[in-house]
Amino acid sequence: MKPFAYLRADTVADAVRACAAHPGAKFLGGGTNLVDLMKLGVETPGLLVDVSRLPLDRVTDTPEGGLRIGATVRNSDLAAHPAVRTRYPALSQALLAGASGQLRNIATTGGNLLQRTRCPYFQDTSKPCNKRAPGTGCPAREGTHRDLAVLGHSEECVATHPSDMAVALAALDADAVLEGPEGERTVPVTAFHRLPGDNPDADTVVRPGELVTEVLLPPLPDGTVSLYRKARDRASYAFALASVAAVLRVRDGRVEHAALAFGGLAHRPWRARAAEEILHGAPAGDATFLRAADAELAAARPLRDNAFKVRLARHLAVDALAELAART
Repeated sequence: MKPFAYLRADTVADAVRACAAHPGAKFLGGGTNLVDLMKLGVETPGLLVDVSRLPLDRVTDTPEGGLRIGATVRNSDLAAHPAVRTRYPALSQALLAGASGQLRNIATTGGNLLQRTRCPYFQDTSKPCNKRAPGTGCPAREGTHRDLAVLGHSEECVATHPSDMAVALAALDADAVLEGPEGERTVPVTAFHRLPGDNPDADTVVRPGELVTEVLLPPLPDGTVSLYRKARDRASYAFALASVAAVLRVRDGRVEHAALAFGGLAHRPWRARAAEEILHGAPAGDATFLRAADAELAAARPLRDNAFKVRLARHLAVDALAELAART
């Protein structure tokens, strides 16, 4: 690990000011991903600005009936929060599906959103990688890519975003609040992460010096149910081969509201807009759910070894929607 300076910030303004004044500085929350990448030599910040003591560790109700989640709320605390478990079960289930109990006890909401891909070429500095070093190539396209993207990838990068939590937030229409040198702004979680295009080194739309301060969850109408399902190689903690977060409300046998997001398939949580368009107003049954899943996954472009992900995601989506429909 290369030497670095360390600063503990007392206020959000101090943290933003310090990070903006030192190009290449990084915010440090739980450090569960950043410190690992520093050990591997992938991340080499000259300054770590510790934000873990900032007063961003609360979950509170919003006047509209939603939730305001501070960026330093620990993943385990958020998963266990009564309001999250009862009003947003998909979020609680997604958090519990991610990492180990020890990691969830230290990982933060903001850090979870900002974690980087686990593509093996990205983590191995002896190998080329356009995400780590633009212009060097993407050996994953012809190499080891079983776990990598089938949707939205480019010639430059086939990495996947690893977060479970972000998939649930995308389906729940959450917003991320950012504080930066130019002030505060709000970004929908569905627009927070980027597709790789020709510059995959930029994972998100976060600007230099900007700090994630909180996540806002909108209220869900009465009768809305949600869940998160994840397929992985082992029962203990592992990243998703495919996952789905589903939100559904059915009235008189027809879908009144549906939101669907996939994880493990793309460079970002994949909001399934084509599927949702078919679901809205249609009979709430398996035929509709199959048609919706197929419409979304028709855009998939599997690589040599990961076509199974398309079938896996299809089954996950149909099963999740059928389970939710049976509850309403």
